[in-house]
Amino acid sequence: MKFYEEAYHTLREIVGVTTRLPAVQRLVEIKSVSEQLHFKISTLLLHSGKVTEAVTWFRQHKNTYKRLVGAPDAIFVHWEWMSRQYLVFGELLETSSKITQNFPPVILGSSSKPLSEWEYYPAYYYQLAAHYMSEKRSALELAISMSETPNEVNSGADSVVPSAYIGQFARLLEEGDNVDMLPLTDEEYTHYTVSEGKRFRDSLEIIALLKKAYESYSGMKIQRMSSFCGFQMAKEYFAEGDIVNAMQLFDSIASLYRKEGWVTLLWEVLGYLRECSRKNGTIKDFVEYSLEMAALPISFDTGVQRDTGPAGPANLRQREVLHKEVFELVGDASVSSKSEDSSNLKITADESVQLEVDLVSPLRLVMFVSVAFHEQTIKPGASTLITISLLSHLPLTVEIDQLEIQFNRSSCNFFITNAQNHQSVEGSDTQQQRTERAPSLLLVSNKWLRLTYNIQSDQSGKLECLSVIAKIGPHFTICCRAESPASLDSLPLWTLEDCIQTVPIKDAVLVFSGQKSTQVEEPDPQVDLCLGASGPALVGEVFLVPVTLVSKGHDVYSGELKINLVDVKGGGLFSPRDSEPYSMDSHHVQLLGISGPEGEDDSQLDSDNIKKIQQSFGLISVPFIKNGDSWSCRLEIKWHRPKPIMLYVSLGYTPNSGESNAQMVHVHKNLQIEGTTAIVINHHYLMPFRRDPLLLTKNKQVSDSEQNKQASESDQPESLPSNQKTVLIVSAKNCTEVPLRLKSLSVEEEDGVERTCSIQHGSEELSKPTLLVPGEEFKKVFSLSSNVNISKLRLGTVCLRWRRDMGVHEKSASTTTLSSWVVTKQKLPDKNVELPPLIVSMECPPYAILGDPFTYCIRILNQTQLLQEIKYSLADAQSFVLCGYHNDTVYVLPKSEHIVSYKLVPLASGMQQLPRFSMTSARYSASYQPSNSSNSVFVFPSKPHFKTAGSTNFRVEESVGNE
Repeated sequence: MKFYEEAYHTLREIVGVTTRLPAVQRLVEIKSVSEQLHFKISTLLLHSGKVTEAVTWFRQHKNTYKRLVGAPDAIFVHWEWMSRQYLVFGELLETSSKITQNFPPVILGSSSKPLSEWEYYPAYYYQLAAHYMSEKRSALELAISMSETPNEVNSGADSVVPSAYIGQFARLLEEGDNVDMLPLTDEEYTHYTVSEGKRFRDSLEIIALLKKAYESYSGMKIQRMSSFCGFQMAKEYFAEGDIVNAMQLFDSIASLYRKEGWVTLLWEVLGYLRECSRKNGTIKDFVEYSLEMAALPISFDTGVQRDTGPAGPANLRQREVLHKEVFELVGDASVSSKSEDSSNLKITADESVQLEVDLVSPLRLVMFVSVAFHEQTIKPGASTLITISLLSHLPLTVEIDQLEIQFNRSSCNFFITNAQNHQSVEGSDTQQQRTERAPSLLLVSNKWLRLTYNIQSDQSGKLECLSVIAKIGPHFTICCRAESPASLDSLPLWTLEDCIQTVPIKDAVLVFSGQKSTQVEEPDPQVDLCLGASGPALVGEVFLVPVTLVSKGHDVYSGELKINLVDVKGGGLFSPRDSEPYSMDSHHVQLLGISGPEGEDDSQLDSDNIKKIQQSFGLISVPFIKNGDSWSCRLEIKWHRPKPIMLYVSLGYTPNSGESNAQMVHVHKNLQIEGTTAIVINHHYLMPFRRDPLLLTKNKQVSDSEQNKQASESDQPESLPSNQKTVLIVSAKNCTEVPLRLKSLSVEEEDGVERTCSIQHGSEELSKPTLLVPGEEFKKVFSLSSNVNISKLRLGTVCLRWRRDMGVHEKSASTTTLSSWVVTKQKLPDKNVELPPLIVSMECPPYAILGDPFTYCIRILNQTQLLQEIKYSLADAQSFVLCGYHNDTVYVLPKSEHIVSYKLVPLASGMQQLPRFSMTSARYSASYQPSNSSNSVFVFPSKPHFKTAGSTNFRVEESVGNE
């Protein structure tokens, strides 16, 4: 590095002292040597990571030799050398492995002029390399033009060769076998460099340099500088005649300039695009670019004199020139553009130019349309006002021949013609559709053209204005997408201009709320839809909902009924927690089917019609209903869980026949139906009267519950005694508000599970259906017995068959009209079975007589193989005189029975409590006390007399005896 720097500084000292070579060649040699030394020094600095030092060194190198231009006729050599310096350093900076990615905005290079951030970007050097190459091309063209003859430039160029020394050239002279190197004069060297410059196309080199700068800036997201380089590159393509690449670059640059709002730069780019389309002969592109230029917000010259290319000066006069040129081109098929350059642009009689203007098109400057309906909703067939507003920023007034307003329904389309235009523009489509005449259709610059007309639609739904087509002359149309005033986007290029901002419509309310669409309501239906439901729905039954259609003015064609079941609380009608996911019971509420009127089967209902039934949705076709007639059907809905639902029924029909796009009329009705549980089934067990077994598990549970009072009874299931008859009482309670009919109450075996006990009266049906009023409870008694030595009883399932009572029509109703019997099942829980060691039975007369003694026997049965020690006691009772032991201990032999007898004399009449008996087993530490109901007896004041001949008294005596 030290030696290179000393050599570089020494070279600067001899710049003004050496005179060995002519002036031009001497300067070329000095620059060539300095270029080599600069390359070495820059490479060493960049490879050492000293980017700032390298940039500073390049600046010094450039400033040192920038003014050493040389002779004026060879100045292009200097510009080529400058371009090469920037290119080489840019490539070194780009390929350096230790270059930093983020630079501070300003880094001091010297006290006089600090380094800028741009000097750290390779793209900056590529851009200036292209600039100096452009200067070299201009100087070379001037040098060639100043030469006397082309042959003079080319003479003697072939014999000039580079010398063995850097930057030196000599003439090669061959005489036989001798070869001599003769020095060149500056004039000969200049002729040589000019001839060499003519061999290369500088435009290709400039494009390559600009492309490197363009790609480098784009990679760093520096869009504005990238676009500037792209614009310079596109101009080079344009100058070379490569229109395709030029237009591609111009289009991307114009998009950025539109977004940034740089009107003057956009003007220049559009001028080039306009010329490209002219050269390609594409009339549509030429018209689009010309009209966009004419609509740009340029009213006067900026005062800066600059070359704007083929666009011409950016002022109002040039805009008017472009406006006239375009409309002369499209005005008549036999007239072409007056400009000689556009002689290839011509519209024949069969051609037309149509421009599309959407919401993001740059042609919104040329023309855009606002459409506002005056009402948000209208009745079918009723008319409403619609205002069409047009605005143009073209410099001159545009006369429109015809406007075509297009909607989403072609039947509503209409035309607006210019009454002042004498030429006929009405075609076949215009004669068939509605046509309005406007006094004038003059679109003045920056001024709204407002047109208001009536419009109506017989078809319900959304009516929206899609576009407005303006026809200007026989061969030119502009199709503008309609926009709403409430959502109208301002034009970015005209937002900041000094012009009066106006609104598309004068109504202040519609300015903020106006829309380009309105809602056409459906015609009023003249068919009644009635839903009937008798009381709440009961879980398990097939609930029928009558649906009746009555026509009161319309004939019903192509009718469809849609049925939807929706949960009122929004929880859904499907339960994923069920054990059987594919079972129909997994749906809490289910739509089973739809039945037609009485006497009409499903085949008649479904002939050539649609009928789709799902779990919570149904679709059925309705036959033709004449005005004044009615039609009905029934919905069959079944509840599997108590749940309130909302039933939605919708009828859609057409009042007219034979129309492919006939207007549909809809009728909607809903009904909330409460699904409730019909019957609650309970059960409990009883032992035979005054016969109680001593169950050890029961006594253990009683003692545990005394220690832990918080234990619930459900956690302590009682056991049943084995080898004993047990009474099962099953109750069914009507929990609804409607009376029910019970057919049978039985206990049946489960499918695939064998019952382990015998049940008497388990499957007997009632002699006739029993009426169960709301709140009433029906009970049935079953007798259980099991002689099998098992530990658990499987009882089966309670099956209850019932249906809703029909009231007074119960007997006269036929079996077809009565709803089917509903089966409600509830599984009985399994019961543990244990052998009781002791069984206590109390024997007492069914009744007693005041003052007459009777015997009260207590039998203690020992069912074990062990001797049982029993301690018992009998408490005194104030209503009886007792004769016998109050307290005693007895021993009961295995498999034997011990009897304790007492004589009791009643002292009071009525229902009296017998002396309370209690006993304790010493072996099991278990105690026994009878219940209050089994420890009572009725005492008559005197002996009763029963009439055995009367059936009623006989039943009373028999029932008393059974007690």
